Amino acid sequence: MSKLCLIAGLALLTGLSACGEKAQTAGTRKADAAAYQGTTNGYAVAGWKAGDKTSWEQQMQQRSLGQNENSRAAAQ
Repeated sequence: MSKLCLIAGLALLTGLSACGEKAQTAGTRKADAAAYQGTTNGYAVAGWKAGDKTSWEQQMQQRSLGQNENSRAAAQ
């Protein structure tokens, strides 16, 4: 009986230890430069000038012209 209780206790401990969950915290966002300051990849629009805030705002307005979620909805 003692051996059975020991085995059952170890099985219970093993099962409960598998239920532990590590904390899922996101790292802090590193905001060391404004978004319009520049990019390091090749996906920038050709007319955009790095470091020019007005050019950035114009590109963002141009990009948002074609994005209309209402037009994506199915016609009823």
